[in-house]
Amino acid sequence: MSATGTTGLTVRATYVHDNGQQGISQEKSTRGVITANESTRNGQSGVFLANSVDSEGGALSADGTLVSANLLTDNRVGVTVRRLRDLSVERNRIHGNCGGVFVVGDEGVPRAGALTVTRNQVVANNRYCPPNPRLDHIQGAGIVLTGAEETSVTENEVRDNVGASPFSGGIVLVHSVVGVANARNTVADNLVLGNGPADLADRDTGTDNSFARNQCAVSEPAGHC
Repeated sequence: MSATGTTGLTVRATYVHDNGQQGISQEKSTRGVITANESTRNGQSGVFLANSVDSEGGALSADGTLVSANLLTDNRVGVTVRRLRDLSVERNRIHGNCGGVFVVGDEGVPRAGALTVTRNQVVANNRYCPPNPRLDHIQGAGIVLTGAEETSVTENEVRDNVGASPFSGGIVLVHSVVGVANARNTVADNLVLGNGPADLADRDTGTDNSFARNQCAVSEPAGHC
């Protein structure tokens, strides 16, 4: 299911499966509601939101788009948010993918971010997805911020995501493919356990990201738990 240039489109209670690319996809769209769907076994993301599917550029405002209460399994990534601002990803069950949630930005202005990832269950996203020309392989990635700013990651349950990719771990910050660091993001009040190689991993060069009150066992570097 793919939509472009929509305002207020609701996708509710659908079963989306076995597509070669995205499951549910919106680009250049605002005030969308994607809720109570099951999206499984899609070649790319279960839910994919972007400024544009096939071009670069600064992030657009999604004007409060909501992705909530979906079941996202056996995809490459459960939810991908690419070059967007002002939206929420909340209360989704995300498991059995290669990666759980990816918030993706780059050098475009404005940057991706100013969004919320909260109260999701992100568990055992341990499938192996091979690299492509833009990204390294993905495996065992819970919630990943790459080149994002002012994103709030709070009150999520992130468990048992284990792999050996640059994105592997529970909640992971890593610079974008063009080397842009994450900036002014908040990771707080999450339950992050059993992930590997770390529950919280800051593999970025940004120095103004905040980690607070997370329940975790292993952080990279040490001191974030």
